[in-house]
Amino acid sequence: MTSFYLIRHAHAEFSSDEQRPLSASGQEMAQEAANLLDAYPVTCIYSSPARRALQTVAPLSGRLGLPVHIEHALRERDMGAVEPEVDFFSAVQQTWQDPSHAFPGGESNTVAQLRGIAVIKRLTERHLGEHLAISTHGNLMTLMMNYYDARCDYDFWKALTMPDIYLLCLKQQHVKITRIWQD
Repeated sequence: MTSFYLIRHAHAEFSSDEQRPLSASGQEMAQEAANLLDAYPVTCIYSSPARRALQTVAPLSGRLGLPVHIEHALRERDMGAVEPEVDFFSAVQQTWQDPSHAFPGGESNTVAQLRGIAVIKRLTERHLGEHLAISTHGNLMTLMMNYYDARCDYDFWKALTMPDIYLLCLKQQHVKITRIWQD
């Protein structure tokens, strides 16, 4: 069985800057995530290249003495040019209602999900039977879990916390998804 600790990054003040850092509370929560994950047999750490995702697993990396491998395909889904009159949540909801819809210059849920699942499949082959920490973003993380369980949908995404951690266990055709983060 290969285990993935899927980590939604900790809190960062919202801006269009994809390299924005964690907030002070986000830094504290990154320490809490390291405290939690320290109890699990993590053998490897991968992260989105976004600063907030890297900062979320930095305490775990330091504690376990493991390097963080940057995986560009773990970046957040690009929403593209959303019309100014459409708020962010409505735009995300629209992409969940129609998974093939993409705003100009952006990715559809279908495209982003395939990108995320390609990472899971590649890392499963490379690290068969291991326990991997994966730091990514809420949309992509939900899309990856949705591939295995349709209950991971728009409402599921909206209920995620920052950070949030789910354990995805894969063993041949058997899949188990369990939330391990406690608010």
